[in-house]
Parts: sequence; structure tokens; C-alpha cells
Amino acid sequence: MSKQLTYDWDTSKVLDDMEFTEEDANLFQALLEEREGSDDEQSASSMVAGQILKGTIVELTKDFVVVDVGLKSEGLISISEFSDPTEIQLNTEIEVYLDRAEGDDGQIVLSREKARKQRQWEYILNNCEEGSIIRGKVIRKVKGGLMVDIGMEAFLPGSQIDNKRIKNIDEYLGHTFDFKILKINIERKNIVVSRRELLEEERVSKKAELLENIQEGEVRKGIVKNVTDFGVFLDLDGIDGLLHITDMTWKRIKHPSEMVALGDELEVMILSIDQSKGRVALGLKQKEQNPWVEIEERYPPGTLVKGKIVNLVPYGAFIEIEPGIEGLIHVSEMSWVKNVTDPSQIVYKDDEVEAIVLSIQKAEGKISLGIKQTEKNPWEEVDAKYPEGTEVEVEIRNLTNYGAFVELEPGVDGLIHISDLSWIKKVSHPSEVLKKGDKVNSVILSVDKDSKKITLGVKQLTSNPWESIEKTMPVGSVLKGEVAKITAFGAFIELDNGIEGLVHVSELSDVSFNKIEDLVDVGDKVEAMVIKLDPEHKKISLSLKDYLAEHGGKVNKDDIEMGSSESAATTEATESKS
Repeated sequence: MSKQLTYDWDTSKVLDDMEFTEEDANLFQALLEEREGSDDEQSASSMVAGQILKGTIVELTKDFVVVDVGLKSEGLISISEFSDPTEIQLNTEIEVYLDRAEGDDGQIVLSREKARKQRQWEYILNNCEEGSIIRGKVIRKVKGGLMVDIGMEAFLPGSQIDNKRIKNIDEYLGHTFDFKILKINIERKNIVVSRRELLEEERVSKKAELLENIQEGEVRKGIVKNVTDFGVFLDLDGIDGLLHITDMTWKRIKHPSEMVALGDELEVMILSIDQSKGRVALGLKQKEQNPWVEIEERYPPGTLVKGKIVNLVPYGAFIEIEPGIEGLIHVSEMSWVKNVTDPSQIVYKDDEVEAIVLSIQKAEGKISLGIKQTEKNPWEEVDAKYPEGTEVEVEIRNLTNYGAFVELEPGVDGLIHISDLSWIKKVSHPSEVLKKGDKVNSVILSVDKDSKKITLGVKQLTSNPWESIEKTMPVGSVLKGEVAKITAFGAFIELDNGIEGLVHVSELSDVSFNKIEDLVDVGDKVEAMVIKLDPEHKKISLSLKDYLAEHGGKVNKDDIEMGSSESAATTEATESKS
């Protein structure tokens, strides 16, 4: 490095010591003054911080480049400031930025990097504006985005990095892209750029071009960019297309994620194009032959098929009989002998089963199947096995308000209606005479094979006592019985054959009394005379006072009780008493 020289000339001394002529001395002095005047003038004009100077590389060290800019001292610039290694050559002329006129060590402070940035800033101001395209390299992360080197540092906001969701911002570091200048702030010397706007513009351009050239029926590749409940959105190189769940496979699936995932590449068929809205409908299953073609010829009703249970739903089970072809076995078609309310009562997922084709709805893509049809229907011969009037022993399976359900054999049930339990008693609920699990004898009353209904009766095992009541219990006859119930209007007497008759309060006694219990109580054994019969309405009227009067009895409680034969009352039997 050259030394800094200072001069302190005494002209007379030079003349004395050097024996110069006066003319020589004057000439040398003039030259010296000219040199010093020139240096002073250059130094004064150059020592302005922020100025860009031209300099020459005069020396290289391990870490620095020594640059002579024509001043009294030379400047040191770190090698790291030279992004282009070809610049670091002796005697190469470069531009440098005068950072300080004099550093701590008395030397000027220069910067190659700042000069380059200053020139780039000047270039941007002279040649670019907001909206211009410029190339740059992503150099580092900062809060809210990235910094980009475009000759100077520019800010790339996070929202302007890409037009898709960013998984890892570090993937962009070190890469070079084109950017659009969004804003130039001259006062602060900063620039905001966007990559997203360029990508969007490119996407719109590609979309318009693709919409113009794309054809229905074409097969194109796309990348899965979003998965929803109703389908999948694919990026077809600039345009989005919807692959609806119903167009993904001929099979039945619950969700698109069963087949695809984000980022998957699919080869799909263009189904339809909406130019005005820029929408494209895609299909995946359409690339394969529709398995429903000629389905009716392959599986006519009555065909026995084999398959695997692939799904259970509350109303039945789906069985796959071939790839892409599923049929439904409804719960009502699972068993002849059980009332199936849940398909898991009969089958489980992945079971291999046999079924019969019941019907095909080709347009809707539906096949109805049945399992029970693979077995013999027990109702086919039920009318021959159980003709009307047949006596059978049955088991009580269930009790309801209106009767009792019984099982004649597995799969064949019947009903004993509450009105067919007794000729003489009014039964309010079948539990009064029957219990679940009981085995009882009954008679087949009717068989409806088509509706799968059989009615039975218990009372029909015996003759109807009301049909011969006028012979067995004629008016005027005396009957024995027990007081079964007392009401405000009289007392009900249960006779020996089970029929109840009513002794009206007016037929109890000719003697006044305060209450019926003064004459009879529940459980008393009495004798009474039949005074009226009504077989049609199943009523018998009895009288205690007539009986006692005929036999000369008294009318007190002791005389009424059976054994003294001295009281009378009237009764009236009804099938329906409350």
C-alpha cells in the first residue's frame, strides 16, 4: 500500500543545498504547487459521503480488496461484498460507495455492496414503476414474509409468496423467481414485491387458454388440491375441476378420502364445461366400463348370487356381488321367522352370503336382494297345515292390549283376540287369563296366507252357554251362586257355570234398608230366582226377594244367605259391566 506523503518546501534552502538555478527552482515550485493544488481540489470534491466513485483494484489480501480511488489514501473492501468473483482482479476498475471520508484509522471507508445497491436503486427509479416485473432471489426470512435480493433488498409479504397454501416457507429460501413490484417508497428507499400476483395472472391466462382448447371426453391429468364431503377439486394446470363423489367410482363410498388424498395425481375424464363460469366437471369412473350395462341380462329376478357384506345400515345390508355392483338386502327380506329390526341380528360386515335377486332399478343403480328367499317360506303351506277349526297347542309369545300373539311353529305366528278368550267373562286385558310362555289349547279361526295372518280362539273350545241359556236356566228356575261384586245399583252373582247375573237393588228385599251390604256381602253364597233372560245381549236378571217370598223366607241378611233359603234379590247379567 502506498504511503501518504507530506511536503514542507523551503525554496531558498533547496537552492542553497541543491545548487539549483533560480530558474530551475521556480519551475519546480510551480510544478509542486500545481500538484498540491490539484490534490486539494480532487479531495475537496470527492470527500462527500454517499457518493459513488470509480476506483481501481491495486492489491488483494486474504480478506480484503484494496481500491485506489485517486485520493491520498486507499480504501479496504471486504471480499464478501463481491457477489461476482470475476470482479476481483488486479487493475480492474469498479464502482464503490464512499461510506465515510475518514474512518477510525484515518482511511476512507468504501463499500462495493452499497454502490451496487445504489446503482440498482437508481436503475429501478429510472426504469421501473409499480407493476413492473423484476427478477430476484429469496435471501432470508423476516417477520411477516421474506426478503428478496433484486439488486437491493425488497420485502415479499407472506400473503404474496404463492397462490396456494404454504406448508413450509423455508422451501422458498435460495430460489430465484420473477416478482411484480407492488410499491416503491422513494423517501424510505424500500420496495414491496409480489410473486402471487404473477402466479394468478399466469393461472388466469392458462385457464382462459385451457377453457378454449379443452374438449368434453378428453382425459387429462390433475393434482388433488382439496377434498370435501361431496367431492374432490383438482388443478388441471391452471384451471380447477370438480370430481364429484358420485363420479369417482361405480362402487358405493361414504367419503372421497377413501380413494384419494391431497397432492395425488389423477387421470380424469372431462365430463362437461361451463365456459361462462369457468367450471369443469370431471369423472374418474367414466374411464372404466359401466358395470351396470346389461345388468338386467346378467342378473334377472330370481337369480341366486353370492357376495360379501360391505356395509350395514339401519334398514338393511349392502352386498357386493361383483366389483362396482352392490345390492341391498332390506331387513324385511332377511328372515321368514324373525321380525328383524337390525341387520346385525342376521349378518355381519364381511360375511359371505347367498341371496336372491328380487328386482333391478337400472336407472337408479339399485338391486334389491333377499336372503330369506334362499329358504322355504313356511307360509306357503300354512293353509293346508292349519285349516279352520283345527285344534292346536300354542305358546304365548307376547301380550298386547288387544290380544295375545302365539307361535304355531318357527316363522308362523297367530293372534288370539281378547274377544275370543271367554264366552262369559269380559276380559279387560289378556294378562287376566294368560301369561307369556304359557302353552294353551286353541282353535284356528281363520288363515290369510297372503297377509300372513292367522287368528285363533280359546273360548271356541267349548260351546257357547248363551245359545242354550233358555233351556239350562229358564225363567222361574232357582240358581245357586256367589256374590262377586256390589255396585250402587245392585249385586252381581257368579253362577255355577261362570255366567254372572245381576240382582238389581229393587229385587233385593221388600223391607227398607240403608245399604246393600246390610243384606249381602261379596263372597256370600246365595240362591236366586231367574226373572228375565236376554241371550242376545248376554244378560240374566235375578231376584232374591221373589225367591224368599215363594219359600216363605224373611228379608234380613241371615235369611238371604244360602242355607236358610229365606232372602231374595234380582240380578241382570251383562257381558260388559264396569
